[in-house]
Amino acid sequence: MNALAPDLLDRFRAIVGPKGWTSDPDALALHVREWRDLYAGTTPLVLKPTSTAEVAAIVKLARETKTKLVPQGGNTGLVGGGIPFDAGDEIVLSLQRMNKIRAIDPLNDTVTVEAGCILQTVQQAAREAGRLFPLSIGSEGSCTIGGNLSTNAGGNAVLRYGNTRELTLGLEVVLADGQIWDGLRGLRKDNTGYDLRDLFIGGEGTLGIITAAVLKLHPLPKAMATAFTAIPSPQAAIELLALAKAATGGQVTGCEIMPRIGLDYVLRHTPATSDPIAERHPWYLILEFSSGRDDGAIGETMEAVLAEGFEKGLVLDAAIAQSDAQRAAFWKIREAMSSSQKPEGGSIKCDISVPVSQMPLFIERASKAVEDLIPGVRIVAFGHIGDGNVHFNPSQPVGWKPEDFMAYWDRVHQIVHDIAHEMKGSISAEHGVGRMKIDEITQYKSPVEIEMMRRIKRAFDPDNILNPGKVVWP
Repeated sequence: MNALAPDLLDRFRAIVGPKGWTSDPDALALHVREWRDLYAGTTPLVLKPTSTAEVAAIVKLARETKTKLVPQGGNTGLVGGGIPFDAGDEIVLSLQRMNKIRAIDPLNDTVTVEAGCILQTVQQAAREAGRLFPLSIGSEGSCTIGGNLSTNAGGNAVLRYGNTRELTLGLEVVLADGQIWDGLRGLRKDNTGYDLRDLFIGGEGTLGIITAAVLKLHPLPKAMATAFTAIPSPQAAIELLALAKAATGGQVTGCEIMPRIGLDYVLRHTPATSDPIAERHPWYLILEFSSGRDDGAIGETMEAVLAEGFEKGLVLDAAIAQSDAQRAAFWKIREAMSSSQKPEGGSIKCDISVPVSQMPLFIERASKAVEDLIPGVRIVAFGHIGDGNVHFNPSQPVGWKPEDFMAYWDRVHQIVHDIAHEMKGSISAEHGVGRMKIDEITQYKSPVEIEMMRRIKRAFDPDNILNPGKVVWP
């Protein structure tokens, strides 16, 4: 271990005061391990600043002493981006205590929040102001806005509202030399040169540390229509989506595909879930519309879309939610699709995107290729088909040992990612690069792209102190 000198650690501790740090082993353990146990590391110290000024002072000292910092939000990431390495020479910088909502402006449809705000807290603040902050992901009760920004989080409402990048107007960022960039502007139009904001969104803390953001709000829907729909195939899903888009004029909020095997997993392992449709079908689609008018029209539109889908053979059966509780029950099935895979043994996770029109072919090709490699494998392909993103997760064959199956991790990723790349897709749709894909992206991005990324990293962080070993090698 390359231990950091005690006197240096004392200097960092002095910046945040006695309540702003921990070196207790039990407390440190919560910050050095990813929740899926794919990545674990070591740190002698977790710093917990409460202000942008403290973050800036920490970064200045780190720059002066060439100390590596690992920014961290709610530690809900899936690619190891917020986890230190094993050397013990990195300090974790947790933004969780920077959790204030600084301002909310309903007439400008904006809210200004600090990076440590829990996503669910921001959603609630927006609702109390009669507005909607539409970012919605499974970890919203524990993930933070800073982490959402740093990974450009997606989620269930991207189809209508866009991902985190589209929901952000301005940022406050501490740069690698400790300077503070105040870009907290709630402007929809600002054509004064390079869009610096977009460099930090999705940068996973490698170019600067996001400390606050101005986020877009939207009108709070007054009516929603949600259907749990049985469909014959992924092709039917995208054709039904096309019908829905044409019928609603932009009111499609969610479009989530699930295979029967995934639904079986949920029903087996998630309490208080039940099959919304009596008969078994090969695929299912949650389709959701929202409207600013509570006059029943959105429900009538849903019924009309499903009726047309029946006529065209795109819909086999459907249940339309008759209450908020039933709607929540539908979405609970979708949200449990990930956690319910763990009791089934080993699961190899792939997070890919391709053009929406190509998604059925991708699922077909990738499924066959992995099944040819591993006979008996169980493919769970689910997720945001409406925006071209699917979580393609092969589960171990029945009777296998998890470790034997997980030994195929690299080969499965190579197969699946090669197919996505051939179809002009991405090997990381919404989870980021982190530690997991830092080497792999060099296979799929052109040398020109990789070199541009490296130049940006070297320009912003010449000493490589901000989250080193993540996203791109400098």
